Amino acid sequence: MHPLFRILGFFVLLFTAIVFFVFVVRLVIYFFKRTRFPRKTLVSALTGLIVFSGIFVYLQYFFSFDAIDRSHKQEGPATSSPAGQYTANAYYEPYGGAAGGVNVWIEVTDHAENATRTIYYADAKQQFSLNWIDEETLSVTNADEYPDSDRSAVLKVRKEIYDENGLACKSLLMKNDYEECYRYEKR
Repeated sequence: MHPLFRILGFFVLLFTAIVFFVFVVRLVIYFFKRTRFPRKTLVSALTGLIVFSGIFVYLQYFFSFDAIDRSHKQEGPATSSPAGQYTANAYYEPYGGAAGGVNVWIEVTDHAENATRTIYYADAKQQFSLNWIDEETLSVTNADEYPDSDRSAVLKVRKEIYDENGLACKSLLMKNDYEECYRYEKR
């Protein structure tokens, strides 16, 4: 769903920019030749701006991990916590065709509550592994040999999440799903 909103947002922005340019030209003509004020062009430009702003706000503040494209997912490593209450499953999501890459996300299943939630989402690197530190702490290794490529995290599975781009951290829909949200920051 997000790619469609991004494409729609681009075209709305393009339309708004063109209409705004036309409005400015007509406004200049209005001041020099005293013709009719370009109300329809102004209304069109403002409508485009409002629609674009709405799409931007939606993409920034109404994100959820449900937007992950699961249609082409590939299963990665899975591991159970020491006492067996949790199972962490990693999944891969290819994107961009031959020149693209792969995203990875981790879903943790709480067997006591029979609930599954996504706690990690990032670009997949060459070195990827999952290890339980204790019953509620999962260590995710996601690194490469390149500088600034480390997307590793240690997460308390009931309280913390990691989202590389930080959209989950800003999301109004997800703010009750975690106590702490981490995102990638260049070091």
